[in-house]
Amino acid sequence: MNENILESAESKMMLSLDNLDKRFATVRAGRANPNVLDGIMVEYYGNMTPLKQLAMISIPEARQLLIKPFDKTCLSGIEKAIQSSNLGLVPNNDGETIRIVIPALTEERRKELSKQVKALAEEAKVAIRNIRQDAMKEIDKTITAEDEKKAKEKEVQNLTDEYNKQVDSKLKEKEDELMTV
Repeated sequence: MNENILESAESKMMLSLDNLDKRFATVRAGRANPNVLDGIMVEYYGNMTPLKQLAMISIPEARQLLIKPFDKTCLSGIEKAIQSSNLGLVPNNDGETIRIVIPALTEERRKELSKQVKALAEEAKVAIRNIRQDAMKEIDKTITAEDEKKAKEKEVQNLTDEYNKQVDSKLKEKEDELMTV
C-alpha cells in the first residue's frame, strides 16, 4: 500500500509533465510546428471536426506549414477556421492546398510568449505541488509509525523536487527557443 502512494504520485507528476510538453508545443516560436494547429476545429458537413482529421499537415520549409486536405471540398472551411483562430496566421489557399507562412516574431511578441510559457510552467508546478499534497494526506491516513511516515514524506518531497527541476529545465529550453532569432 505504501509503495502505491509513491507510484501513484509519480505517475500523476509524469502526466503533468507530459501535459506541459503538449501545452509548450502549442506556443509558436517563429518556426513552423504543426502542433500550433492542434486546437483548430473545422466545420465539416455540419460537424466540428479537428483539423488533423481532415488534412495532412507538413513542413516544406522551416517557416512554412502545408495543409493538404483529404477532401478538397473542406478547403474553404479550413481556411476560415485558421483565420478565426486568433493565432495570427494567414492561410494562402491555392485551390489544392493551404500554405501558412509563419511570420518572424518581434522582440515584444517574444517577451509576451515568454511570459505565457512561464505561466504554463507555473501551472505545472502547482499541479505537482497538489499531487504532493494529496500524497502527504494519503501517507497520514495509511501509515501510523512516525519514522516510516517521515521517510515516506521525504521520498514524496524528493520526487516533487525532481519533477520541479524537470519543469524548470523544460521552461529554460522553451525560453531559449523563443528568444533565439
